[in-house]
Amino acid sequence: MVFSDLFFLFAFLPAFALCYLLGAFIDKTLPIGSHLRSEGETTMKRQTAKNIVLIIFSLIFYAWGEPVYVLLMLFSVLLNYIAGLAIDRSNDSRRRWALAAGVACNLLILGTFKYLGFFVSSLVGIGFRLEVPSIALPIGISFYTFQSISYLVDVYRRESPVQRRLMGVLLYISMFPQLIAGPIVRYGTVAREINDRHVSASDFAEGSYRFLRGLGKKVIVANQLSELSTLFLVDELNGLTTTGAWVGIVAFTLQIYFDFSGYSDMAIGLGRCLGFHFNENFNHPYCCQSITEFWRRWHISLGSFFRDYVYIPMGGNRRHQAMNILVVWFLTGMWHGASWNFIIWGLYFGIIVTLEKYTLLRFTQLSPLKSQHKIHIPRPLLHVYALLLVVAGWGIFYFDDFGQMLTFFRSFFGQTDTFHDFLTVSAITDNFWLWVVALLFAMPLRTTAGRLVTRFVPQGRPQAVLVFGARTVLSLTIMVLSVALLVGATNNAFIYTRF
Repeated sequence: MVFSDLFFLFAFLPAFALCYLLGAFIDKTLPIGSHLRSEGETTMKRQTAKNIVLIIFSLIFYAWGEPVYVLLMLFSVLLNYIAGLAIDRSNDSRRRWALAAGVACNLLILGTFKYLGFFVSSLVGIGFRLEVPSIALPIGISFYTFQSISYLVDVYRRESPVQRRLMGVLLYISMFPQLIAGPIVRYGTVAREINDRHVSASDFAEGSYRFLRGLGKKVIVANQLSELSTLFLVDELNGLTTTGAWVGIVAFTLQIYFDFSGYSDMAIGLGRCLGFHFNENFNHPYCCQSITEFWRRWHISLGSFFRDYVYIPMGGNRRHQAMNILVVWFLTGMWHGASWNFIIWGLYFGIIVTLEKYTLLRFTQLSPLKSQHKIHIPRPLLHVYALLLVVAGWGIFYFDDFGQMLTFFRSFFGQTDTFHDFLTVSAITDNFWLWVVALLFAMPLRTTAGRLVTRFVPQGRPQAVLVFGARTVLSLTIMVLSVALLVGATNNAFIYTRF
């Protein structure tokens, strides 16, 4: 089940909302036991029914497509609950061992279900006689495994209190808004809100608008772009022209942004409606002036995870910086998938980021250091430089077959008999408004609109009425268009659910 599904929108979500409201009513009306003396215990009691409803629907949501693997997730929850208690109760010498054991078990589960087949097939490829296991990839395993590791490390560092109730750990790991495709929610971000959260009218309104905005990104933009990228990068690959290669990969570049950022918007919006405040996961990455800046704006939750739990513990900028960067990017590639193209893709960006540290970010205006010897490069050139490298990187990301990748890059770099064809012209002209909308909304259009409203519309009631009216019209338009496009849709899966 995915968020951009008619069953989710008109059956699952309304049923969940009714049960959740019933849970909230029960929490308010049931008497608080006299044994609950502290304010914290009383607050926790006030969330019990709501949390139970959220857990039940989260398990139904995950089990809808893969009922067997819900048992794996429940096992992971129990494992991390026990490991967290062991870390909290152990003395200094044993806490480290408890952490190591908990993290190792999480990585073992992830490695078995995601990477075992890849490693065995790689050994077979170099001559070993082994039987390649056929193991289906559990949806969202990379996301909830990293959240589990976040929980254990934060408890070990005493940055967050241990969760002493199994239901609390289960809620954190299984919460359906961010379960199958992120963002990666740190335990410290929601630790307090698991047992103490409140939803105001403005929270619900903002969350609903954020959800619908994400739905529009996915259904109205990403799904339509996927048809263009598939046309050129799959259907017409063997006869691909140079302009066709560029149109196809640019379509995928925009598609993956609107697909993943749309899902993040929906997850953040649903969380906000429930009283959870997830961190942002995207910040207009295609407005970057360097690859380093791009990765500070793209999939922010993954970047911050590797920074805080891998890069800094390895030494960060203090020692072996280049090696630390390459290790992080190797792991970033591996996280995205058990395939050599993802590893190459990760190292590709790792090498570029490393080179930027010693060149572009040191000797140009991008450097924060004041110096008279900086080289000034026009911003448009920096944007073009960054975007060209990003687009080429998505070419590596897209193809897990090296023969197909080579065919694509030959066309991409002009090594083809035909440079241009009618199909490319048709893809641009017939979808003109799709390209316009995608390019506009990949830029900080909302920020610019907000500044204009603040500047030209009087503050107070006039400004509030204008914003409310614009959001209402936009939300209704998105909902109507999305439902119309989803009826009979055949291509509606989120790209990142397979990671």
